[in-house]
Amino acid sequence: MSSPAYGGGDIRGLSNPLISTMNSRISSSLTSRNVAVIGAGAAGLVAARELRREGHKTVVFERSNQIGGTWVYDPNIESDDPLGLNPSRNIIHTSLYKNLRTNLPRESMGFRDYPFVTKDGNDQRDNRRYPGHKEVLNYLEDFANDFKLIELIRFETEVFHVGLLKDDDKDGKKWVVRSAQKMRGGAGDGEAVDEVFDGVVVCNGHYTEPNIAEIPGHLTVGRREYQICKDDILRGIDEWPGKQMHSHNYRVPEPFLDQVVVVIGTSASGQDISRDIAEAAKEVHIAGRSLTEGVPTRLPGHENMWLHSMIESAHDDGRVIFQDGSSVTADVILHCTGYKYHFPFLETNNIVIVDENRVGPLYKHVFPPLLAPGLSFIGLPWKVIPFPLSELQSKWVAGVLSGRISLPSQEEMMADVEAFYLELEAAGLPKRFTHNMSDYQFEYGDWLAAQCGCTHSEKWRKLMYYEASKKKRSQPETYRDEWEAEHLILEAYEYFRQCIPTSVR
Repeated sequence: MSSPAYGGGDIRGLSNPLISTMNSRISSSLTSRNVAVIGAGAAGLVAARELRREGHKTVVFERSNQIGGTWVYDPNIESDDPLGLNPSRNIIHTSLYKNLRTNLPRESMGFRDYPFVTKDGNDQRDNRRYPGHKEVLNYLEDFANDFKLIELIRFETEVFHVGLLKDDDKDGKKWVVRSAQKMRGGAGDGEAVDEVFDGVVVCNGHYTEPNIAEIPGHLTVGRREYQICKDDILRGIDEWPGKQMHSHNYRVPEPFLDQVVVVIGTSASGQDISRDIAEAAKEVHIAGRSLTEGVPTRLPGHENMWLHSMIESAHDDGRVIFQDGSSVTADVILHCTGYKYHFPFLETNNIVIVDENRVGPLYKHVFPPLLAPGLSFIGLPWKVIPFPLSELQSKWVAGVLSGRISLPSQEEMMADVEAFYLELEAAGLPKRFTHNMSDYQFEYGDWLAAQCGCTHSEKWRKLMYYEASKKKRSQPETYRDEWEAEHLILEAYEYFRQCIPTSVR
């Protein structure tokens, strides 16, 4: 199957000359609006900065007591519900594990005008090219402080409802945001408050609501085996006697000492967590949809790690059988199977829905055509460099809200979305891949930049991303500590020197 990003049609609608022309219209009269931003992670912080730069009055709602979102490490887990299936569980709003390091070079990760560079002379910082998660949080804290964003944030304030103001003028939609601030001492929430805004920018992240693999189960009675085909999300797996958990609740390898662990998922997190667990576990068996040939096989360089095809079934005697015919008696099944987009506070009368992990309909992954520009989403795309892409999306949203940049009509935006969905379907891609931009993130970013009047993505950043991806595939064990393309690092630092003010380097 050819990649839809470069196939016969234009899967993104980025080259449509009519839409490009319409989007490029620049207005000379700017409007300052009252805008709510939901979340103070990386996307929320850069959205707040761009909104304020554009002249908007901005309030950022953050449920925790600090900025950083998913980059805040919390050793606590949802021990009462390790799979994260119960919506009323005590949710931990971060998925970091202790030993996590970035899988991209720091220079490529930073915002376009605020480089993620080493801090010379500060031995408290992690100056590795692929730093640990604490260094990323430090970078975001520096960003928030240098741009004086803290004053915009209401910490420990949870948003319970976002919806259109009833009986509002159809041509001037306003939004109600209902929130409550946590009481001192953590003794529950205070009184709920309703506030009205001209716009709401949703930046609540997508690493909290686990996605769980479906595993058929078998029950042995005497010498006869019966397949269990329940309709619940884990068909029959509840008969399997071992422990299940999602990577959202993985922190450290020590609890898996001398255990046999099956890890479902071969994404970056699945591979990294598997290697982390292998330091303590007796055996680690990695199962994935894409592993269909040459399996089972031992992972090179490891005595206790194996690759398998996807799980065929789980049994009440503890066995886990893979589609390649092999089996193990396992203690733990760890789901490294991603996350679901989740907006429990958002009420749009089903204008915007999450369908098989597709958030839509959204024009260019940001604006719902029927609710634009008052409602927007930042940071939905995945398999991207998230910080600079969120920055460009934020610039676009801020410019549209001020009237500096015009959107196409509702009908034209909806037609663009529908054409995009048809391209996905024709390419055989499921809905859950709607926001996967692995093949066209830079083309998309350059399109956003053009709408905002910004320069395109830097060549060195693109090449650094491709080089890192290649090294990750060819040297998965060592790529973080063996960077060789020094010319790209030199180009990045020359760019920082020439294009970025000294005050923010």
